[in-house]
Amino acid sequence: MPASLPPALEPFLDLLRCPVCRARLRPGRASLRCPAGHTFDIARQGYVSLLTGIRATSGDDAAMIQARNRFLSTGRYAPIRQTLTRMTADALPGRGTVVDIGCGTGHYLAGVLDRSPGTRGLGLDTSARALRSAARAHPRAAAASWDVFRPFPLVDQGVDVVLDVFAPRNPSEFHRVLRPSGRLIVVRPLERHLAELRGRVPAMVTIDPDKEQRLHQALDPYFQVAGTRHVEYTAPLTRQEAIDLVGMTPSARHLTHADLSDHGPLPDQVTVSVLATSYRPR
Repeated sequence: MPASLPPALEPFLDLLRCPVCRARLRPGRASLRCPAGHTFDIARQGYVSLLTGIRATSGDDAAMIQARNRFLSTGRYAPIRQTLTRMTADALPGRGTVVDIGCGTGHYLAGVLDRSPGTRGLGLDTSARALRSAARAHPRAAAASWDVFRPFPLVDQGVDVVLDVFAPRNPSEFHRVLRPSGRLIVVRPLERHLAELRGRVPAMVTIDPDKEQRLHQALDPYFQVAGTRHVEYTAPLTRQEAIDLVGMTPSARHLTHADLSDHGPLPDQVTVSVLATSYRPR
Protein backbone atom coordinates (compact mmCIF):
# COMPACT_ATOMS: atom_id res chain seq x y z
CA MET A 1 0.00 0.00 0.00
CA PRO A 2 1.24 3.55 -0.70
CA ALA A 3 2.70 5.32 2.33
CA SER A 4 0.13 8.10 1.91
CA LEU A 5 -2.78 5.75 2.65
CA PRO A 6 -3.85 6.23 6.29
CA PRO A 7 -3.60 2.93 8.18
CA ALA A 8 -7.20 3.18 9.41
CA LEU A 9 -8.47 3.65 5.85
CA GLU A 10 -6.81 0.55 4.39
CA PRO A 11 -9.24 -1.96 6.01
CA PHE A 12 -12.18 -0.10 4.42
CA LEU A 13 -11.11 -0.59 0.82
CA ASP A 14 -13.34 -3.67 0.69
CA LEU A 15 -16.31 -1.64 1.91
CA LEU A 16 -15.94 1.64 0.01
CA ARG A 17 -17.28 2.14 -3.50
CA CYS A 18 -16.77 4.91 -6.02
CA PRO A 19 -19.60 7.41 -5.46
CA VAL A 20 -19.76 8.07 -9.21
CA CYS A 21 -19.84 4.57 -10.74
CA ARG A 22 -19.98 2.23 -7.70
CA ALA A 23 -16.75 0.42 -8.68
CA ARG A 24 -14.15 -0.66 -6.13
CA LEU A 25 -11.64 1.94 -5.01
CA ARG A 26 -7.90 1.33 -5.06
CA PRO A 27 -5.13 3.37 -3.47
CA GLY A 28 -3.21 5.76 -5.68
CA ARG A 29 -0.76 8.55 -4.95
CA ALA A 30 -2.41 10.40 -2.04
CA SER A 31 -5.78 9.36 -3.43
CA LEU A 32 -8.29 6.59 -4.02
CA ARG A 33 -9.14 5.72 -7.62
CA CYS A 34 -11.62 3.46 -9.39
CA PRO A 35 -10.94 1.60 -12.69
CA ALA A 36 -12.87 4.29 -14.59
CA GLY A 37 -10.41 6.92 -13.39
CA HIS A 38 -12.55 8.73 -10.85
CA THR A 39 -10.09 10.05 -8.27
CA PHE A 40 -10.65 11.14 -4.67
CA ASP A 41 -7.93 12.96 -2.77
CA ILE A 42 -6.70 11.91 0.64
CA ALA A 43 -6.17 15.06 2.69
CA ARG A 44 -2.89 15.43 4.55
CA GLN A 45 -4.96 15.31 7.77
CA GLY A 46 -5.90 11.70 6.92
CA TYR A 47 -9.48 11.73 5.59
CA VAL A 48 -10.58 10.96 2.02
CA SER A 49 -12.60 13.57 0.12
CA LEU A 50 -15.37 11.58 -1.55
CA LEU A 51 -17.43 14.75 -2.07
CA THR A 52 -14.93 16.07 -4.61
CA GLY A 53 -16.28 19.06 -6.50
CA ILE A 54 -19.25 19.50 -4.18
CA ARG A 55 -19.10 22.24 -1.61
CA ALA A 56 -20.86 21.28 1.61
CA THR A 57 -23.00 24.15 2.90
CA SER A 58 -24.20 22.67 6.17
CA GLY A 59 -20.99 21.30 7.65
CA ASP A 60 -19.73 22.65 10.96
CA ASP A 61 -17.28 25.52 10.66
CA ALA A 62 -14.00 25.98 12.56
CA ALA A 63 -15.59 27.84 15.49
CA MET A 64 -18.21 25.12 15.96
CA ILE A 65 -15.56 22.39 15.89
CA GLN A 66 -13.40 24.23 18.43
CA ALA A 67 -16.41 24.66 20.70
CA ARG A 68 -17.32 20.97 20.35
CA ASN A 69 -13.80 19.80 21.11
CA ARG A 70 -13.60 22.00 24.20
CA PHE A 71 -17.02 20.99 25.52
CA LEU A 72 -16.76 17.25 24.89
CA SER A 73 -13.34 17.20 26.57
CA THR A 74 -15.02 18.27 29.84
CA GLY A 75 -16.86 14.95 30.13
CA ARG A 76 -20.26 16.61 30.59
CA TYR A 77 -21.68 14.30 27.91
CA ALA A 78 -19.84 11.21 29.17
CA PRO A 79 -23.07 9.38 30.18
CA ILE A 80 -24.32 9.66 26.58
CA ARG A 81 -21.05 8.29 25.24
CA GLN A 82 -21.03 5.46 27.79
CA THR A 83 -24.59 4.45 26.93
CA LEU A 84 -23.81 4.48 23.22
CA THR A 85 -20.65 2.40 23.64
CA ARG A 86 -22.48 -0.22 25.72
CA MET A 87 -25.33 -0.49 23.21
CA THR A 88 -22.88 -0.81 20.33
CA ALA A 89 -20.78 -3.44 22.10
CA ASP A 90 -23.94 -5.46 22.75
CA ALA A 91 -24.82 -5.29 19.05
CA LEU A 92 -21.41 -6.27 17.66
CA PRO A 93 -20.58 -9.88 16.73
CA GLY A 94 -17.10 -9.73 18.26
CA ARG A 95 -15.03 -7.87 15.70
CA GLY A 96 -17.15 -5.77 13.44
CA THR A 97 -17.60 -2.69 11.28
CA VAL A 98 -19.15 0.52 12.62
CA VAL A 99 -20.09 3.51 10.47
CA ASP A 100 -20.82 6.81 12.22
CA ILE A 101 -23.10 9.07 10.14
CA GLY A 102 -22.52 12.77 10.76
CA CYS A 103 -19.57 11.79 12.93
CA GLY A 104 -18.39 15.32 13.71
CA THR A 105 -15.04 15.19 15.50
CA GLY A 106 -15.24 11.41 15.96
CA HIS A 107 -15.77 11.68 19.72
CA TYR A 108 -18.50 9.05 19.96
CA LEU A 109 -16.93 6.71 17.40
CA ALA A 110 -13.67 6.77 19.35
CA GLY A 111 -15.53 5.76 22.50
CA VAL A 112 -17.15 2.85 20.68
CA LEU A 113 -13.82 1.64 19.32
CA ASP A 114 -12.18 1.88 22.74
CA ARG A 115 -14.86 -0.45 24.10
CA SER A 116 -14.69 -2.89 21.15
CA PRO A 117 -11.12 -4.05 20.37
CA GLY A 118 -10.70 -5.34 16.85
CA THR A 119 -13.64 -3.35 15.51
CA ARG A 120 -13.04 -0.91 12.67
CA GLY A 121 -14.83 2.43 12.40
CA LEU A 122 -15.61 4.85 9.59
CA GLY A 123 -16.89 8.37 10.18
CA LEU A 124 -18.79 10.24 7.47
CA ASP A 125 -19.41 13.98 7.63
CA THR A 126 -19.78 16.96 5.31
CA SER A 127 -17.45 19.19 7.34
CA ALA A 128 -13.78 19.10 6.38
CA ARG A 129 -13.01 20.87 9.66
CA ALA A 130 -14.69 18.10 11.63
CA LEU A 131 -13.04 15.35 9.60
CA ARG A 132 -9.59 16.68 10.43
CA SER A 133 -10.36 15.77 14.04
CA ALA A 134 -12.27 12.57 13.21
CA ALA A 135 -9.32 11.15 11.25
CA ARG A 136 -7.18 11.49 14.38
CA ALA A 137 -9.81 10.45 16.91
CA HIS A 138 -8.75 6.79 17.14
CA PRO A 139 -6.14 4.53 15.49
CA ARG A 140 -8.94 2.33 14.05
CA ALA A 141 -11.14 5.22 12.89
CA ALA A 142 -11.11 6.19 9.22
CA ALA A 143 -12.89 9.31 7.98
CA ALA A 144 -14.44 10.43 4.70
CA SER A 145 -16.42 13.41 3.49
CA TRP A 146 -19.96 12.52 2.53
CA ASP A 147 -23.51 13.89 2.52
CA VAL A 148 -25.99 11.75 4.49
CA PHE A 149 -28.77 12.55 2.02
CA ARG A 150 -26.92 10.97 -0.93
CA PRO A 151 -26.57 7.22 -1.58
CA PHE A 152 -23.68 6.09 0.63
CA PRO A 153 -20.39 5.12 -1.09
CA LEU A 154 -20.55 1.72 0.63
CA VAL A 155 -21.33 -1.85 -0.40
CA ASP A 156 -24.68 -3.47 0.38
CA GLN A 157 -24.97 -5.26 3.73
CA GLY A 158 -21.37 -4.68 4.78
CA VAL A 159 -21.87 -2.85 8.09
CA ASP A 160 -22.61 -4.27 11.54
CA VAL A 161 -23.63 -1.05 13.29
CA VAL A 162 -24.65 2.36 11.98
CA LEU A 163 -24.44 5.19 14.51
CA ASP A 164 -26.55 8.32 14.16
CA VAL A 165 -25.84 10.68 17.06
CA PHE A 166 -27.58 14.07 16.86
CA ALA A 167 -27.33 13.76 13.06
CA PRO A 168 -29.62 13.73 10.01
CA ARG A 169 -30.97 10.36 8.88
CA ASN A 170 -31.31 8.44 5.63
CA PRO A 171 -33.35 5.34 6.59
CA SER A 172 -33.26 3.59 3.20
CA GLU A 173 -29.48 3.89 2.97
CA PHE A 174 -29.04 2.79 6.59
CA HIS A 175 -31.05 -0.31 5.74
CA ARG A 176 -29.12 -1.00 2.51
CA VAL A 177 -25.65 -0.93 4.05
CA LEU A 178 -26.51 -2.85 7.25
CA ARG A 179 -26.19 -6.62 7.46
CA PRO A 180 -29.51 -8.39 8.20
CA SER A 181 -28.18 -9.02 11.72
CA GLY A 182 -26.94 -5.43 12.09
CA ARG A 183 -28.16 -2.58 14.23
CA LEU A 184 -28.92 1.09 13.73
CA ILE A 185 -28.41 3.16 16.91
CA VAL A 186 -30.01 6.60 16.95
CA VAL A 187 -29.37 9.18 19.68
CA ARG A 188 -31.61 12.24 19.68
CA PRO A 189 -32.65 14.97 22.14
CA LEU A 190 -35.93 15.15 24.03
CA GLU A 191 -37.88 18.33 24.77
CA ARG A 192 -36.16 18.84 28.15
CA HIS A 193 -32.70 18.68 26.61
CA LEU A 194 -30.80 21.93 27.32
CA ALA A 195 -34.07 23.59 28.37
CA GLU A 196 -32.27 25.98 30.72
CA LEU A 197 -30.03 27.26 27.92
CA ARG A 198 -32.90 27.65 25.49
CA GLY A 199 -34.72 29.71 28.11
CA ARG A 200 -31.77 32.11 28.37
CA VAL A 201 -30.80 32.19 24.69
CA PRO A 202 -34.05 32.59 22.73
CA ALA A 203 -32.28 32.32 19.37
CA MET A 204 -31.40 28.68 20.05
CA VAL A 205 -33.09 26.12 17.82
CA THR A 206 -36.08 24.55 19.54
CA ILE A 207 -36.86 20.83 19.65
CA ASP A 208 -39.91 19.87 17.63
CA PRO A 209 -42.43 18.15 19.96
CA ASP A 210 -43.42 15.91 17.04
CA LYS A 211 -39.81 14.77 16.52
CA GLU A 212 -40.40 11.28 17.92
CA GLN A 213 -43.46 10.70 15.77
CA ARG A 214 -41.63 11.79 12.64
CA LEU A 215 -38.68 9.58 13.50
CA HIS A 216 -40.98 6.58 13.92
CA GLN A 217 -42.71 7.26 10.61
CA ALA A 218 -39.39 7.54 8.78
CA LEU A 219 -37.79 4.41 10.24
CA ASP A 220 -40.79 2.09 10.56
CA PRO A 221 -40.75 0.85 6.92
CA TYR A 222 -37.15 -0.30 7.35
CA PHE A 223 -36.54 -1.01 11.06
CA GLN A 224 -38.12 -2.24 14.25
CA VAL A 225 -37.10 -1.21 17.77
CA ALA A 226 -34.76 -3.61 19.56
CA GLY A 227 -34.29 -1.52 22.72
CA THR A 228 -34.30 2.06 24.04
CA ARG A 229 -32.44 3.78 26.86
CA HIS A 230 -33.34 7.15 28.32
CA VAL A 231 -30.35 9.17 29.49
CA GLU A 232 -31.28 12.15 31.67
CA TYR A 233 -29.24 14.00 34.27
CA THR A 234 -28.27 17.49 35.37
CA ALA A 235 -24.80 18.68 34.38
CA PRO A 236 -22.99 21.63 36.00
CA LEU A 237 -21.75 24.32 33.63
CA THR A 238 -19.18 27.06 33.77
CA ARG A 239 -19.94 30.12 31.69
CA GLN A 240 -17.42 29.07 29.04
CA GLU A 241 -18.93 25.58 28.91
CA ALA A 242 -22.39 27.08 28.41
CA ILE A 243 -21.06 29.24 25.56
CA ASP A 244 -19.33 26.22 23.99
CA LEU A 245 -22.43 24.05 24.36
CA VAL A 246 -24.47 26.58 22.39
CA GLY A 247 -21.62 27.17 19.98
CA MET A 248 -21.28 23.51 19.01
CA THR A 249 -24.95 23.03 18.11
CA PRO A 250 -26.80 24.04 14.92
CA SER A 251 -28.04 27.04 16.91
CA ALA A 252 -24.61 28.61 16.45
CA ARG A 253 -25.44 29.23 12.79
CA HIS A 254 -28.18 31.63 13.89
CA LEU A 255 -26.15 33.48 16.53
CA THR A 256 -23.37 36.05 16.31
CA HIS A 257 -20.22 35.92 18.41
CA ALA A 258 -21.68 38.72 20.53
CA ASP A 259 -24.83 36.64 21.14
CA LEU A 260 -22.68 33.88 22.60
CA SER A 261 -19.93 35.72 24.46
CA ASP A 262 -21.64 38.98 25.52
CA HIS A 263 -24.91 37.43 26.66
CA GLY A 264 -26.23 38.11 30.16
CA PRO A 265 -26.35 35.48 32.90
CA LEU A 266 -26.19 31.92 31.64
CA PRO A 267 -27.33 28.87 33.62
CA ASP A 268 -24.78 27.15 35.87
CA GLN A 269 -26.38 23.79 35.20
CA VAL A 270 -28.36 22.21 32.39
CA THR A 271 -30.63 19.22 31.86
CA VAL A 272 -29.28 16.60 29.49
CA SER A 273 -32.12 14.43 28.19
CA VAL A 274 -31.76 12.09 25.22
CA LEU A 275 -33.08 8.80 23.92
CA ALA A 276 -30.77 6.14 22.49
CA THR A 277 -32.60 3.47 20.49
CA SER A 278 -31.24 0.35 18.84
CA TYR A 279 -33.12 -0.78 15.72
CA ARG A 280 -32.94 -4.07 13.82
CA PRO A 281 -33.56 -4.19 10.06
CA ARG A 282 -36.91 -5.52 8.88
